[in-house]
Amino acid sequence: YLAEGAINGASTRFLVDTGATTVALSTSVAVSAGIAYTRGERIPLSTANGMAVGWRVKLDAVTVRGLTLRNVEGVVMPVSSPVVLLGMSFLNRMEMKRDGNTMVLTQRY
Repeated sequence: YLAEGAINGASTRFLVDTGATTVALSTSVAVSAGIAYTRGERIPLSTANGMAVGWRVKLDAVTVRGLTLRNVEGVVMPVSSPVVLLGMSFLNRMEMKRDGNTMVLTQRY
């Protein structure tokens, strides 16, 4: 499922990924959102393409279709994708319901 939204007010496109632990974004998206990701904790990542290095960060605000969550854990990865993976650090705070080809998210807390 794809959704339009924003990170820290910067527009982005999300791909809902229940297999991703956190919201995962590229370095270019992080720069657009004003995230000083190199100040984050440098961590090893196990991705579908093998091992990589990323940075653990806190995202001030993640907005999807009008729902905004604050202080969401994220990972910045050295990839070139403009699409952000909307992982479980966001989705765990939502109730997810599928209705045909549509997914409806409702904020739990």
